[in-house]
Amino acid sequence: MKPLISSIEIENRVIVAKYRRLMTGAKVVLVEKASGRQLPETITRVASPVPVGALRIRLPDAITPGTYFLKAINGHGEDAAQSVDFEIG
Repeated sequence: MKPLISSIEIENRVIVAKYRRLMTGAKVVLVEKASGRQLPETITRVASPVPVGALRIRLPDAITPGTYFLKAINGHGEDAAQSVDFEIG
């Protein structure tokens, strides 16, 4: 079964993303949809070996309103999963 970023919630400039089957050490990064630019200041690593978990990403003040998505990159540098698009206001 494929890895999955299953849900996104944003509150007080903190993204909470639930995931399934992401390998330990995978990186999750915020991507600006319009430009495709990955925002390195938002990289978070999956630290737990459990098959279902959640991670938190605090948004820096420099993040502007727009449409974004989260992308997971496995330990081999390959795309592993992508969330649905969401808006940051």
